[in-house]
Amino acid sequence: MRAIRRFTVRPVLPPALAALGDLAGNLRWSWHPETQDVFERVDAALWQSTGKDPVKLLGSVGRARLDELAGDQGFLDQLAAARASLEAYLTEDRWYQQRGPADGPASIAYFSPEFGITAVLPQYSGGLGILAGDHLKAASDLGVPIVGVGLLYKHGYFKQSLSREGWQQETYPVLDPDELPISLLREPDGSRATISLAMSDGPDLVARIWVASVGRVPLLMLDTDVEENPEHYVGVTDRLYGGNSEHRLRQELLLGIGGVRALRSYSRITGHPAPEVFHTNEGHAGFLGLERIRELTVDDGGPRLDLDTAIEVGRASTVFTTHTPVPAGIDRFPRTLVEQYLSEGGPVPGVPVDRILALGAEDYEGGDGSVFNMAVMGFRLAQRANGVSQLHGHVSREMFNGLWPAFDEAEVPIGSITNGVHAPTWVAREVFELAADVGADPADLDSFWAAADKIPGRRIWDVKRQLRERLVADARRRMLRSQEKRGHARAELGWVDTALDPDVLTIGFARRAASYKRLTLLLRDPDRLKRLLLDPDRPVQLVMAGKAHPADDGGKKLIQAIVQLADDPELRHRIAYLPNYDIAMAQPLYPGCDVWLNNPLRPYEACGTSGMKAALNGALNLSILDGWWDEWYDGENGWAIPSADGVEDTDKRDDLEAAALYDLIENEVAPRFYDVDDEGVPTRWLEMLRHTLKSLGPKVLATRMVRDYTKQLYVPAAGNARRLNDDYAGAAELAGWKRRVRTGWSGVRVEHVESSGVGDAPEVGADLSVRAFVALGDLSPADVAVQLVHGRTTSEDELRDTSVTELTVAESYDGGRHRFDGDVVLDHAGAFGYTVRVVPRNELLVSPAELGVVALPG
Repeated sequence: MRAIRRFTVRPVLPPALAALGDLAGNLRWSWHPETQDVFERVDAALWQSTGKDPVKLLGSVGRARLDELAGDQGFLDQLAAARASLEAYLTEDRWYQQRGPADGPASIAYFSPEFGITAVLPQYSGGLGILAGDHLKAASDLGVPIVGVGLLYKHGYFKQSLSREGWQQETYPVLDPDELPISLLREPDGSRATISLAMSDGPDLVARIWVASVGRVPLLMLDTDVEENPEHYVGVTDRLYGGNSEHRLRQELLLGIGGVRALRSYSRITGHPAPEVFHTNEGHAGFLGLERIRELTVDDGGPRLDLDTAIEVGRASTVFTTHTPVPAGIDRFPRTLVEQYLSEGGPVPGVPVDRILALGAEDYEGGDGSVFNMAVMGFRLAQRANGVSQLHGHVSREMFNGLWPAFDEAEVPIGSITNGVHAPTWVAREVFELAADVGADPADLDSFWAAADKIPGRRIWDVKRQLRERLVADARRRMLRSQEKRGHARAELGWVDTALDPDVLTIGFARRAASYKRLTLLLRDPDRLKRLLLDPDRPVQLVMAGKAHPADDGGKKLIQAIVQLADDPELRHRIAYLPNYDIAMAQPLYPGCDVWLNNPLRPYEACGTSGMKAALNGALNLSILDGWWDEWYDGENGWAIPSADGVEDTDKRDDLEAAALYDLIENEVAPRFYDVDDEGVPTRWLEMLRHTLKSLGPKVLATRMVRDYTKQLYVPAAGNARRLNDDYAGAAELAGWKRRVRTGWSGVRVEHVESSGVGDAPEVGADLSVRAFVALGDLSPADVAVQLVHGRTTSEDELRDTSVTELTVAESYDGGRHRFDGDVVLDHAGAFGYTVRVVPRNELLVSPAELGVVALPG
C-alpha cells in the first residue's frame, strides 16, 4: 500500500560524534580521501551500499553502532583530525589570499545550469556540469571567492538503462532534498528564504534557496517545488534539459533573474560580500544581465540610472564563457515567446521589451530574425568573453563574426581559456601515493607530476594493473546489473565473471552520444575491429559508456549498435557498454584505462576534459587533434589520429579516419603496450606515461584554469567595474561617449593614404612612412585610433598575420579633417601589404571591435 505522506527523519548524533554532521555537510569529503576513510569506518558495508553517501550513511546506521563509535577513542581521534583538517581548509589563507592579485574582487558569482560536484548530488548531465563543478572545487582550493548559482532539479538528469534490444531507456527518480548534502537558506527568524518572479501569464513564481557547501564555496540552488506555486510552476525545476521551449525559457528566467535575487538574499542574510563580477557559464543564465539592469534603472533601492548607463555598468563586470562549437548547441527561443514573458508585466518591469529583444536579436548576415539567441545576448551583455580551448576560441570567433562584421576573425573579441580538471576528484588515491612514496607533496599539484621520473617502473606498472583490476571488477558488477535489468536470468550470466581481463590493453571511451562525437567510429570495419579485440598475442578490450539526450533517437541508435556488438558471444568478454555514465562510474574508469580514445568530428569538440582526467592517472590519449588535444599534443604524450579535414563526404571521411585509428592501435599502441622487458614491464610505454604526467600534469589542472580566469578576466572586470561605479559617473560618461560615437560614425572617412620611404624594390629593414588624411566629422582625434594594419598578403590581396601600428595626429584642418602619420620597418621578406583603418578608442574598451564599427579607405 502507498503512504499518504512522506518525510525524512534526520539522525541525531551523540555529542561526541557531532563532527560527523559537519563533515557530511561540506562536500569537501568528496575529494578528500581521509574524510572518506572516517565515513567508511562508521560502517564499511553501509558506506558501499549507500553509494558512499555520508548523509544516507548517517541516516541508516543504527543507534547501537553510533554509541559504540562514541566510545571508541581511536575513531574519535580520527574524527577529530578530519574535523581539524576541514576547519584549517576553510579558514587558512590560500593562493588568492597569499599570492593572488591585490586588487582582486571580493566576490565572484558563477552561474551555470548544472553542477557536477559528486554522484550523490546528481545535478549534472555531462561535460558542462562537470566543468562547473571542477571550477568551484578549484576555486575553493585556491581561496578564490566564488559563489555558485544554479537550479535544484527534482529529478536531476535521467538514469539510463538498456532494453533487451539495447535501446536506451530513461527513468527519473525523485530526489528528496532532505536526503541530499544541502541545507535551506533561512531568514534570521528561521523562516525559509524565498525569491519570486512576476510572470506575465499568472501569479508570481516562487522559489526557495538551497545551499551546498563546496569546500569554501557556497553553491546556491533554486527550487520551485513549494506550496505557494501552482502545479505548472512546481514543474519548472522538475528535470535538467527537459520539456519544450517554454519550459526551458522559464528555467532560464529563474536561473538568471532569480539567481541574482538569490545572491542578494544570501548576502543580506549571511553578510557575504556582494559579487563584483558575474560569470555566465554558457548562455543559459544570460537573463542575469536583465535583472542587473532592472536593479540599476527601476529598483526603488537602486541608483535609477538610464538604460544605456546601466548596461555599461553590467557589461563591465560580466564574463561570458561559450562552450559550444556548433549553432545547434545554443539556446534559441521564438522572439514572440520572449516578448510574452518579458513584457511589462514580467519579471523585469521597467526594462523595455524592445531593448531586451534587440539584445538577443540575430540581426546580422545569416541570422534568423524570428529567434532570440541566448549566446548573442550573452556576448552583448558581457565585456569579456572566451571559448574553452585555443581552437574553440578560433571556432567561436568564426561562428559569431556576424556580431562584429567589420573586423577579421582574429580581432573578434572572444578569447580563450582552456578548461582544466580537479585532480583531487579524478586522480586515484594510489597514483598520489606513488608520488608520495618518493617524497612528493600531494598538496603541491603544480610540481607533483615531476615525481614520475623517480618512481621505479615496476612499481608504476603494478599500480596500473591494480587500477585496471578495480575497473574490471566495477565493470563486471555493472554489466551483471544491466544484463539482469534487460531480462536475462542470473543462470545465463556466468560469462560476466570472466568478462574483461586486468592484463589486457584497455581502451576507454565515455561521453555524450552526440553524433559529432562518433561513438561508432570504431565499428566502421567490424571485421578489423574483431581481429584487434581477439588478437591472440596482443588483444585489446574496450570499456565504453555515455548517454544520449532523451529526444535524440540518432544518439540512441549509436548506443544500440555498440550494445549489439557487445552482446556477441564471441566478443562480449572484450567489449563492455556500461549504462548510466556518471561521476561514480568515471572515478574508477579513468584510472583503470591504459588508453583514452576521443574521435570527434574536428573541430566540433570545444575542449573535452575526459582525456585530461585519464592522463593524470597515467593513461595515454589516442585522439583526433581537436579541443585541448590540438593544443597540447606534443608527439610523445599519446597519439594523434589523422583527421580528413576538407573531405566533404562524411561517410568517406569516417572511413578514412577509422582506418587511421585501426592502424594506430594495431601498429603502434598495442605493440608498445605488450613490448615488455625481462621483468614484464613495458619500458617504452612507461617512457610515454612518465612524459604524459610531466608534460600535461601542470597544464590540465582546474587550478591553472581558475588562476587564468582570475588574472585574465575576473580581476580586469572588477577593475573596470570599479572605475565605472564611482557614483556611476564613469558609466554615464562611457554610455554617452558610445552614443556620440555611434551617431557620428557616418562622418568618419579615410579620404586619402600616401606612402614614402620605399622604392620599386624595397628590402628588409627599409622604413615605410605612411600619411593618412582622415575626416572625423563631429568626432575628435581623441575618440579614435587611426591604425596602419600591415602583414603578409595572399594572391587575392587579403592581409594575413597582421600587425597594427598606431598613427599619430600630425596636422588638423577645417571641417574635422586631420592628417595622421606613422612609420613601420619592413622586417620580413615576401609579399607585404597594408591598409589604414579608423576604430573607436576609449581606455574603458576591452577591444577596438567592441562597438562593431570601423572606417576603411573607400
